[in-house]
Amino acid sequence: MTQHTLESTEVDLVYDVHGPLPTSDGRPPLLMVGQPMDASGFQAQVALFTDRTVVTYDPRGLGRSIRKDGGVTNEPEVQAEDLHALIEALDAGPVDMLASSGGAVSALALVTAHPHDVATLVAHEPPIDAVLPDADAVHRARMAYTKIYEEKGWGAGMAAFIALTSWEGELTDEYFAQPAPDPAAFGMPAEDDGARDDPLLSDRSWAVCLYRPDLDALRASPTRIVVAVGEESMKVYTGRTALALAAQLGQEPTVFPSHHGGFMGGEFGYAGQPEAFAARLRDVLDPGR
Repeated sequence: MTQHTLESTEVDLVYDVHGPLPTSDGRPPLLMVGQPMDASGFQAQVALFTDRTVVTYDPRGLGRSIRKDGGVTNEPEVQAEDLHALIEALDAGPVDMLASSGGAVSALALVTAHPHDVATLVAHEPPIDAVLPDADAVHRARMAYTKIYEEKGWGAGMAAFIALTSWEGELTDEYFAQPAPDPAAFGMPAEDDGARDDPLLSDRSWAVCLYRPDLDALRASPTRIVVAVGEESMKVYTGRTALALAAQLGQEPTVFPSHHGGFMGGEFGYAGQPEAFAARLRDVLDPGR
């Protein structure tokens, strides 16, 4: 693995290349992207793809990628331009991409703006409200957990976030009638550490979920777009957004093992099924190989 820094006036983007460039077998590099997650979240997958050149990176403002623009919010269109610059720096032609969560939203923005950057995009559970029939209710719930975070801190905010993302089906009056969950019920600390800069719980990443995909541009793109959903996620928020987006793009969703973090090992306390996930990803990227 070699670490690199792509410098600009706005950010120093740090990325890691696992394997040779140009690639040894002629296949595109496999770029793995998350948000709000840095490169460390893909370490289990990197270890399972030693036969391919894999690139991971820290999005601007996360991990090692230091922002110089004074901004703190995370807009998919801005992240897309970072990805475009990174792909150009690799100088290895269109890449294959595994993009998960907010990273999948940034990847969809990338394909819209730069349709020749990506050969195959596996967009794993992109959290996009606009494709849902209950989009307004989902955003109302997002404002509620953000308010709890602002008032009571990380543990209370995360408990409310989990309550939203684990709710099955559309958000109903029953959902909104629930009391705020007890952080202890989810193993979260009740004490407030005073921080209010969490990219997941604050309003800093609202632009990700409020992104409105250009469906016509995505349908017309030369990129092969595969919308992926975890088999355990079908009824919850990110599973519902994946199913709805796939339908609006005129395709069947591709089912992967496990849940929203199915590609991860247990190092973050949210273990998926990384080996099974990697096997499925191989089948999707190289059908018939």
